[in-house]
Amino acid sequence: MTPFDTGDSAWLMMASAMVLLMAPGLAFFYGGMVKTSQVIAMLKMCFVCVVLVSIIWFAVGYTLAFGPDVGGLGLIGNLDHAFMSGVGLNSRTGDTPTVIFSVFHMSFAVVTVALISGSVAGRARMNGWIAFVCAWTLLVYVPMAHWVFDPSGWVSKQVGAVDFSGGTVVELSSGAAGLALALVAGKREDFERRPIRPHNLPLVVIGLSLLWFGWFGFNTGSSLGSPGAAAMGVFNTQIAAGAAMAGWAATVYWRTRQVGLLDMCMGAVTGMVAMTPLAGGVSPMWAAIIGFLAGLSCAFAISWKYRFGVDDTLDVVGIHGWGGLFGMVMVGLAATGAMTGKRGVFYGGGWDLLGRQLVAVLLLGLFSFAMTAIIGKVVDLTVGLRQPGGGPGEEQHEQVYQNDWDAQFREIADALRGVGLDAEAEAASGVSPSPSPREQDATALLDRIRQVMAQDRDRPGGEGSDA
Repeated sequence: MTPFDTGDSAWLMMASAMVLLMAPGLAFFYGGMVKTSQVIAMLKMCFVCVVLVSIIWFAVGYTLAFGPDVGGLGLIGNLDHAFMSGVGLNSRTGDTPTVIFSVFHMSFAVVTVALISGSVAGRARMNGWIAFVCAWTLLVYVPMAHWVFDPSGWVSKQVGAVDFSGGTVVELSSGAAGLALALVAGKREDFERRPIRPHNLPLVVIGLSLLWFGWFGFNTGSSLGSPGAAAMGVFNTQIAAGAAMAGWAATVYWRTRQVGLLDMCMGAVTGMVAMTPLAGGVSPMWAAIIGFLAGLSCAFAISWKYRFGVDDTLDVVGIHGWGGLFGMVMVGLAATGAMTGKRGVFYGGGWDLLGRQLVAVLLLGLFSFAMTAIIGKVVDLTVGLRQPGGGPGEEQHEQVYQNDWDAQFREIADALRGVGLDAEAEAASGVSPSPSPREQDATALLDRIRQVMAQDRDRPGGEGSDA
């Protein structure tokens, strides 16, 4: 038996860990962008994807996506490897262990579903989200993974489109799904009057940093057996991210005459999204052009939600949907043929590849949108998708933060006024603690701070206001 390629195997294990790190990165990225009262819910929505998708992938996801094709139609795999049956230490996919190949693609599934959560941030019920994650993974992601990533899939084999790392399966599908789910969930009451303002930009930057690091594995982990393509993919991903920052900044500055830190973060993501279909298969010059144009166009695309009245809260549609579509089209124009042998229009390949890319984008985008709309509606009618009254779940999540603030303010007040010393002395003497004048002062201070915070939340334009 031919031994495993140790270099490819090591890189695939590293790439898998990098992509999985994108899940907490996305949680922090989204968590910093929402209101304080919604942070816990946002983190839970992302992390629950890690748990549920991992279990589903182990049980049937892998075998349906990469098992032997049923009937030779390229639609779905069979159940031969359910619960990873028949996959052992010596099982191989190409020149790498099958188990790590499975983990790599499982991490793609985790990140894809988590991306969708941004479209309904602040108004989704956790029970409904859990039901949606399970159904969407099985009915949408797994079939699409088979169609595109498996050599026997109909998009890969019959359509002949090029999508190395998930321009359709991950980016376009999450954008189309986010659009459908946002329509099912409906708009926030203050959607058109008050755009969401990030409560914690440092948390957004931390999330972006993890996403950026993970994206190098995301865009190049599939380039096994081609070290040159993998290296080019790393370089192009970095160039595209920087160029997209510039493109996004140019658009925002032209419209508002100022560029914020959040704008820079969003721009970097768009460049990496656009590089996803074929990061190692375009030249560095084209990577810069694609990144710049992606940042430029996505900065416009996120404003379309106001024109069409779709409450895509954290711009999943404008960034991942449009960015993925744009990247797929650019492959048809700028692919060098170095990785796949298929050249784009600008490299003498004619219009054939571009046509195949457009067919894949259209069919897969419509499939994801339609299936998500059906799944979302069924979940909404049964379990319930949206928070009662359309609120962000403050009855549960804001209380967590209120208790935390109470504890911190009480510690500060006690330390400043020496209340803790009196309480410790009375406890040591066996006498029941009684409120002292200093304790009463500290309590009054705490009450006053609560009043000020409540007034700030309730005033027009305040964080908790719906006006």
